[in-house]
Amino acid sequence: MTLETNDYTVSVAEETGGWEVRIMGPSGSVAWSRPCADAAEARTFASTVQQHIYWLSPEKFREYYRLEG
Repeated sequence: MTLETNDYTVSVAEETGGWEVRIMGPSGSVAWSRPCADAAEARTFASTVQQHIYWLSPEKFREYYRLEG
């Protein structure tokens, strides 16, 4: 079995208006973002996204988060 590498990453940022989780595309640009109420919510959601990056193929990941291919 060959595993396909998923080149997406996830980051958490504290912005002026609050916390944000960002999915970074293979090119390093923000492919998707979601505002969060606080740091705990942002870290929890980012952890979920990280698991999806690990578990899902790039195609399924893009489909799940409705990202451009």
